[in-house]
Amino acid sequence: MIDDASVEQLKNSMDIVEIISNYIEVKKAGANFKANCPFHGEKTPSFVISPSKQIYHCFGCGVGGDAIKFVMEYEKLNYPESLEKIASMMNFSLAYTQGTSDNNEARRVLEQVQEWYAKNLVSAPVSMEYLRDRGITQQSIETFGIGYVGASHELMNFLSKNFLPIPKAEEAGVVAQRERGGFYARLTERITFPIYSACGAIVGFGGRTITNHPAKYINSPQTKMFNKSRLLYGYAKAKDSIYRNKKLIVCEGYLDVIMFHQAGFKEAVATLGTALTEEHLPILRKGEPHIVLAYDGDKAGVAAALKAASMLTEAGFDGSVVLFPDGKDPADMIAQGQVEEVANLLRHGQALIPFVIEMVAKSYDLNNPREKEVAFGHVKTYLDNLSPIIRDAYIGHASTVLGVNSALFGKNAKLENTKARFEEGSRDDVGQLSIIKTLHENRHFINKVTNVIELSMFGAYAGLLDAVIKKEENPTITGLSLDESIKVMSEEELKQSLASFLFRHYAIQLKSISTDTSMPLAKKSFLIKKIKMDIMPRLKRGELVSYEF
Repeated sequence: MIDDASVEQLKNSMDIVEIISNYIEVKKAGANFKANCPFHGEKTPSFVISPSKQIYHCFGCGVGGDAIKFVMEYEKLNYPESLEKIASMMNFSLAYTQGTSDNNEARRVLEQVQEWYAKNLVSAPVSMEYLRDRGITQQSIETFGIGYVGASHELMNFLSKNFLPIPKAEEAGVVAQRERGGFYARLTERITFPIYSACGAIVGFGGRTITNHPAKYINSPQTKMFNKSRLLYGYAKAKDSIYRNKKLIVCEGYLDVIMFHQAGFKEAVATLGTALTEEHLPILRKGEPHIVLAYDGDKAGVAAALKAASMLTEAGFDGSVVLFPDGKDPADMIAQGQVEEVANLLRHGQALIPFVIEMVAKSYDLNNPREKEVAFGHVKTYLDNLSPIIRDAYIGHASTVLGVNSALFGKNAKLENTKARFEEGSRDDVGQLSIIKTLHENRHFINKVTNVIELSMFGAYAGLLDAVIKKEENPTITGLSLDESIKVMSEEELKQSLASFLFRHYAIQLKSISTDTSMPLAKKSFLIKKIKMDIMPRLKRGELVSYEF
């Protein structure tokens, strides 16, 4: 039971705006803050937060209360769980009348394991050599707490010797249970990177293989403390500079963040093995910084930048895009002493909206009238999702890039003929269409789906799914929403449908890998074992597994 005096101390330390802004985007409105209510669908903000009274109220649906009530309602937690959640956000240690909190115990495991990982690095010459080769200094190693973990039994022995309970280590995401019983370390023979919440509390780890393991980087699994879609690596160390300089650099990996900071660009953060999502927007909004997307200039980097830039601008962010040239990433350039070149690239990034317009246009053959029509529809839909003033400011640029009359961007322009470049299969896959329709009508499920699938897995329906995710107007989506034979699923039905879909996908992957003569034997053996012994059994149990290859 949580001590009453500790609860009062926590309440006195709370800032309701800070807590709620971890979940939804809030904007200053006079003495208060406003947001779109997360408890009912609305386009005009009626959800008001009062910093002076430390309460919130929605004038649309009538909900209201303090920060604890909000976390209870949003997270579907009971009162003690909500207190522990808020304490975790604030890095506040609650006191208990009997025993200790589950979260406190799990965090204690994480903190002690992190100390052990950091000490191990000195006795891991291969890891130290890798870090030195990448240009990382001893100071950066210490600042970011980089460590090393060896064989599984070494971690298990450490937990035992230090009386750290295995169930709490499992809850913290440090160990996992085998199918046949017993536990094993989730990270083995890897360089480790501790991951912290925005408040500076450790919540998990990332690991980089030093043994050419097919999975180069892996993160902690989803836990009560670790949600990769709401975390940004390096944010706790970067936030002071972000607030002070009104700038935030989003890059692609741990080493990019570390090398950016090492070179003096201390506003750098990175997503955790996933694309920038709408769940990241509240943390990006804090301090209202200029967002710089600093990505590799390869195909994957351009695609990630386009998706992020579209999402950010539609959410009202200001920013720019920097694509690093010649196959280099920021870490490489900084390690090679090209700090000034990196600084110059960051200073001269392309504004987000022109970047989106030009990248969309480049993805179509504008010499083909049909392709040009599709490109126009894509760009017009994107511009229509921006505020009226911003939209009108960029119509001229869009018309020049596409080579069309600016008058076509008028509100009454018809898009009936701007069909996406895909054809439905001869037989509708009702399961896939049902998933797509569910996402169209319940957008809060989108992150759940995109965390476990890739667009390419949907085959002929990939374009349709992409249009739904990006909120693009599409005649087929309209038809789908009116087709009563395609079901809109509940959250549990969606989970079951995804698990079934993924099971079929990995079954096909298993056959493909088995017959692939070009794949190295070691990688083939690993993938077959991974699918048979790990992924498919978990999917059978109804557990959703993140897309891995």
